Order: sequence, then C-alpha cells, then structure tokens
Amino acid sequence: MTKTFLRGAVLAASLALAGAPAFAAQPFSAPYLANYMGMKATGRIAIEPAGAGQWRYTLEIRNQLADLVQTTVFDEEGGVLRPLSGTDSNKLLIKKSNKKANYDWSRGVATWSGDVKPDRAGPVKLQRGDLDALLVNVAIARDAIAGKPLRYHMVENGKARDLTYAIAGKEAIMVNGKSQQATKVVSTSGDKKTTLWVVPGVPVPVRIMQVNDGDTIDLRIAQ
Repeated sequence: MTKTFLRGAVLAASLALAGAPAFAAQPFSAPYLANYMGMKATGRIAIEPAGAGQWRYTLEIRNQLADLVQTTVFDEEGGVLRPLSGTDSNKLLIKKSNKKANYDWSRGVATWSGDVKPDRAGPVKLQRGDLDALLVNVAIARDAIAGKPLRYHMVENGKARDLTYAIAGKEAIMVNGKSQQATKVVSTSGDKKTTLWVVPGVPVPVRIMQVNDGDTIDLRIAQ
C-alpha cells in the first residue's frame, strides 16, 4: 500500500492534448508533514532544474520506520509532460528496495531495473501523453485549476492503466500561513480512495490522502 500511495496517489484515457496549457516549470520546494504507517513523519516535495531543459521531481518521507525517496526526471514538449527516468528507494526497518525506470521515447518503450519482478521489468509501449505516477500529481495540479478533464494514462512499475479523477468541491486549507480555497480532487477504485487538494500557483498537490482497506496515509504541506 505504501508504495502505491507514493507513486500512485501521491499519486492516469490519455492526457487531454488539445488546448493543454504549457507546464512552464519553475523551481519549487516545500516541507510536508505526514501520517505514515501509523506514525508522524517528515517529508519534502521539490521540483528542481536537472539541466538540458529537464526537471527533477523529488518526494521524500522519513520517520523512525521508513526512509523513502522517489524521483522523476521529466521534460515538457508542446504542453505535454514527459517522464524520462525515475528512481524509487525504500528502506522499511531492515528491508531495502531500489528500482529504476527508463522512459525511452526514441524507441517508444519503458523499462524497469533493480529490485523488480521479471514480469514488471517491461518493456511497456509508450504513447504521447503517458505519465508516471509522480507526474500524475503535477498534471492534476495543473489541470484541475484550468478546468481540464482529469483523465490520464499512467505507465508505472511494469504496467499501464487509465486513471480518472473527479472534482469534489472546494475546501479551505492553510498554505504558507494563509487560508486558501483548494480544489478537492477524488479517485475511487474498490476499497481505495485517493483525495488531492490543489491551489493556484503550487505545481503539486498541497495535500494527498489515501485510504486503502481501512489504512490511511496523509501527506500535507507544512505551515
């Protein structure tokens, strides 16, 4: 469940390409607070330049039980976000896991290496508009504010699937010490419900909450 939250919520039919707003990436970094594995945790989400017109999205969560770091290197082409590579490093007590993703757009395939099962190594065919799970968060933060359809095709962990989200109204949330009206976005699949809160000017959700079979993980921007 924890890995699904971090890369599948945090974390989607194809990205609506017609009229899609340009991403216009800018550096962003903020501390987050979390309830993770039943314990308080600290976190960070950042978008930083990676050179050659590329950007690096980093999500970190740490407490006494876990040390989790996930990254996606991406670029933007004609208003479409495009994952290029990713890493997933998880340390839960004494158990460690490290995975790497490679999105080869010249060949049109995605592959995975490291601590992955053979049936999750790929290759998986890529199509224009495909995202990984971290970039779904970025797309939602952009599209919900712009009133765009929240339908995505996600290629992650050796498989591809469609994700659909719906607007669930507005809710006040504290950002930088000020109360702002956040757009609330929800996706439900079986016993799993993911809710994200986005506000104008912040390129990622300011809060992500996932409820899965009675377990809850909550990650929100720190004040």
